[in-house]
Amino acid sequence: MTSPSWDPAQYLRHADHRARPFTDLLARVPDLPGTPPRIADLGCGPGNVTRLLTERWPTAHVTGYDNSPQMLADAAAYATPRLDFAHADLTTWTPDEPYDLLLSNAALQWVPGHLDALPAWLDALAPGGTLAFQVPDNTDAPLHTLMRELAATPRWKSRLAGVLRERNSVHPPEVYLARLGPTADIWRTTYLHVLPGPDPVLDWVKGTGLRPALDALADDPEARDTFVTEYRDLLRQAYPPHPHGTVLPFRRLFAVTTKAA
Repeated sequence: MTSPSWDPAQYLRHADHRARPFTDLLARVPDLPGTPPRIADLGCGPGNVTRLLTERWPTAHVTGYDNSPQMLADAAAYATPRLDFAHADLTTWTPDEPYDLLLSNAALQWVPGHLDALPAWLDALAPGGTLAFQVPDNTDAPLHTLMRELAATPRWKSRLAGVLRERNSVHPPEVYLARLGPTADIWRTTYLHVLPGPDPVLDWVKGTGLRPALDALADDPEARDTFVTEYRDLLRQAYPPHPHGTVLPFRRLFAVTTKAA
């Protein structure tokens, strides 16, 4: 699996729902030790939630890191003297200075080997600093299983083999606990997103999990559209609409750990 291309406009079509886990994670982050604090947002995307860090810590210097030129271009609109953005590949990124907060929101599932990076990130924290992240924890949900099953059918497997995120892109909570230590606060939350409009689950996943398949078929628009149509029909059965909208259950895993002062 390679890093997908990103469409900020598509991603932000569900911005309110996607921002909720960020604010829930942020609510569990304790006071930071630095004066002013130094903060990194790892996988900042279009920057719309990164800016919330400057509201929580008005004197902090915040840097949002991402490897997507498209996302960084949108994020630049939020830049201020206290908030900047920079390119970084989280598969190789290492802190070059002590941070009071290293935070990552729905990004580490795209980073193979991220589990092995966590100890070095913890070591890079200033005394009393915090590492906090959340990741989608739903690779066993229909929106992912149906995508993988369709991609594995004879018609598509030659084009899509190894392209999509696998179940092991996120680890069980106890694995993160073992890596972060017994004082880490780790929990799961399942959000019931009520989405309006036609085929809203397809619209949601076009901004995230479906991106690698769209990239792999980008040179063949007819095949791409056929795959999306077949996948859409499966999603319609798995997530039927109701009078109030379509319900998308979405489980996420959260972790917060603070280094000893």
